[in-house]
Amino acid sequence: MPPISLQSALQLVYPPRCSLCGDLVESDFGLCGPCWRDTPLISGLCCEKCGASLPGEDTGHADLCDDCLKIARPWAKGRAALIYKDNGRRLVLALKHGDRHDIVPLAANWMAQAAQKILRPNAVIAPVPLHWTRLVARRFNQSALLANAVAESLGRAVCPDLLQRRRKTPTLKDMTYYQRFSTLDGTIAVNARRRHRIVNRSVLLVDDVMTSGATLSAAAQACLNSGAKEIDVLLLARAQKGT
Repeated sequence: MPPISLQSALQLVYPPRCSLCGDLVESDFGLCGPCWRDTPLISGLCCEKCGASLPGEDTGHADLCDDCLKIARPWAKGRAALIYKDNGRRLVLALKHGDRHDIVPLAANWMAQAAQKILRPNAVIAPVPLHWTRLVARRFNQSALLANAVAESLGRAVCPDLLQRRRKTPTLKDMTYYQRFSTLDGTIAVNARRRHRIVNRSVLLVDDVMTSGATLSAAAQACLNSGAKEIDVLLLARAQKGT
């Protein structure tokens, strides 16, 4: 009998399990059938600016969601892998607050696929930053984990410390749109040691979830102010009204 490989031995001891429910699956970093069925992946028609799922068929036109029709976005295009509800919300929260780093490969694969239609040649991939106090408390920046994995999947350059939070801000959860944008205005800046990486170059900003877009707006504006050519955004999940 041929010797069993180390990988086969590990799978016998630690068989692959669904990233959401823990049921046995065929390969690592995957979902079981029922969890796949209940995961709100965004496909078909979506908002050109934020990736929100839209009703109707994709006709090739640059359609916008209601939010992006009302709010001027400082970035050009955006895509999201999931709607922030049901299993989409569970995945984001498990990564963000549950230390579930095993979700990153699965999420990054979805995000890399979503990025195909907006990916520009020579674009630098960068995560939305956390303030250092929040980074110390959480021990990691989930957006940086996603940005690194997406960059590896796409074979693109990544700059994990391109952006910095100048000051700590309160939670945005119960704020209005206008309060969120006002609170975050000017709070994010380009790291002076990394500015040369983006001058006259495209930047793809990566974040875990978008609600109002205030944080992404602050990050995008900081890049533009430092000489970036154009900004696009890539999200794991997009929060949508009525979902």
